[in-house]
Amino acid sequence: MDLKAREGTTETSDTIQEEVRAGSLFPTAVTEEKLREARVRSLRWIFTSSRLFDPPESRRERPELHGDSIIRRRAAEHYDRGLEAMSGAQWAQAVTCFSKAISLQPEQARLFVCRAESYLQLCDFQSAALNYRRAWSLQPESEAFRCRLGFIFYLQGQCLFDQGLYLDALESFAKASELIPDNRSYHMRSLACLAALGQHGDCLRLASSWLETDASNPDLFVLRARLHRHFSQATLCYRDVKAALAVAPEFQEARRLLSELRGVAEGARERAVSRAVGGQLREALQKINTAVEHDPEQSHYYLFRATLHRRRRDFNAAIDDLIEVLGRGGGEQAEARRQLALTYNDFAVHCFSRRFYQEAELLLSKAIEEEKREKGLYINRGDCFFKQGEWTFALADYQQAEEMDPEDRAVWNRLALVHNSLGLLEYQDRKDQPVADRFSLAIRYNPGVSQYFENRGKARLRLGDEEGAKEDAITSLLLDPSNDQVLALLSSLFPCCPIPDILSSESAGIARARLESSRQASLPRLERNPPKSSPEAEPGEESEDSGSAVRPCVAQKDLYQEIVASTRKANAAVKGALRHRATLRHAGPRLSPPAPAQPEKPPAGEEGRPYRWRKFSEGVGPTFC
Repeated sequence: MDLKAREGTTETSDTIQEEVRAGSLFPTAVTEEKLREARVRSLRWIFTSSRLFDPPESRRERPELHGDSIIRRRAAEHYDRGLEAMSGAQWAQAVTCFSKAISLQPEQARLFVCRAESYLQLCDFQSAALNYRRAWSLQPESEAFRCRLGFIFYLQGQCLFDQGLYLDALESFAKASELIPDNRSYHMRSLACLAALGQHGDCLRLASSWLETDASNPDLFVLRARLHRHFSQATLCYRDVKAALAVAPEFQEARRLLSELRGVAEGARERAVSRAVGGQLREALQKINTAVEHDPEQSHYYLFRATLHRRRRDFNAAIDDLIEVLGRGGGEQAEARRQLALTYNDFAVHCFSRRFYQEAELLLSKAIEEEKREKGLYINRGDCFFKQGEWTFALADYQQAEEMDPEDRAVWNRLALVHNSLGLLEYQDRKDQPVADRFSLAIRYNPGVSQYFENRGKARLRLGDEEGAKEDAITSLLLDPSNDQVLALLSSLFPCCPIPDILSSESAGIARARLESSRQASLPRLERNPPKSSPEAEPGEESEDSGSAVRPCVAQKDLYQEIVASTRKANAAVKGALRHRATLRHAGPRLSPPAPAQPEKPPAGEEGRPYRWRKFSEGVGPTFC
């Protein structure tokens, strides 16, 4: 078949289809409308009046019959019933209603909130927290849900705390603190749980960490103060209380705690005074330490503790306390300076007794810086200089003490001793006239020492004052009949004369009268001004007034031992020099032999007189019986 035949055939089939659709080809064919009507009649015959299988276009629109509308309406009905149950305090029924509403509309956050509040009224904190978490997850931007969830954990923790379940309560409070870190009350409840569990160290660390970020809360300072008090850290407790009062001066809790601390401190101080009066220094020191710890701002506590340290010879601790008082200022400055000077002095006496003279001198210099009008300090420093052989410095300190009290016997004795020592040194240097003046000064200050007269007698003998030497030798013998050196001097001054004849001579009478007059001249001054310190008090001993008096480095009775020791030392030096002196014999070459010695001729007019025996004493001119 060719193309034209194919085209004819196609046109014929199209024509036939049109005729069929028009019904002209098959006149008995059923139309589409009739078929649709027949279908509907058959459905009605089966399902009677139901319109379920009606064609969509034949149905009328009814919005209330849509599924979404029905669900929303039912959810709203359950929500309203839940609200009515909540208003009537029927919390279980409200939970049921809200649960039904949630099952229909689980994306509504307010339904979870309402059910959570109903659970909260039933004290089902766990369910309430879960519902609020669900609501917060639906609306993450809501801060109200987060705060309410934290409050629920706080309530749960409080109930567990009241039941004694402190560990579970701590967990709940920790969750609340994580949700709301700015709420201090939640942290405080965590501290309460830790305290109830006995974890006070964790409590203290937690409170300290809060104070690092918030130093304006007086409650935190009081809380940490109580924790410090629990650990017996009274000083730290006091500081926290003062910090709380600095933030809020009228904070009653801090004032009450401060009053308690001061009461404990004052009671401890009274017990310390009682122990100190009884001589129980160690117990007194423990009590006053307690007082200082509970109230470290009271300066008189430090003064009293410094006195106890000084009496127990813990001088470094006493000095630290006194320097603390001086650094604070106030009305105790004068007393603190005096106590510091006394402490330096006692420390120096302690070093002096152990022959640490240089250290004692330095301590006494510090004491004089604090108390320049105390003569005892100059006396003690002069003793240190004397022990070191610094006679000039010793003399300067003794003279300073004499200016402060010209009638002090202890100063006179020391001045006499140092003048005697200087005289012995000058005697070895053969300074004749200054030597005699030195010994005269020593005798003027202390006319009762035999060695002073003996030394002046030797000096006068060297100067050629034979009568003065005799008088001094006799006076020395009257003061000390057992002085062997005086006997040797008398034998040189009065050769071939026994001691009784010497003591009964005219020179002895003159010496005895002058000695008595010098003693009588010095007695009234001594009676008017008796020495303030006991002359028998040994260095290092505790006396009744040791808290206020300057202790001497050298006791009064030891001065005479010093005199004897210095005299023996000088005599030993002289004897050693004589024993080891160089020979006068010349062993070298001579230019010419020495001239022979000519016998001495007696003076004119004395040829018939008996021979006079001449005796020399240490190269000084002749003396006669």
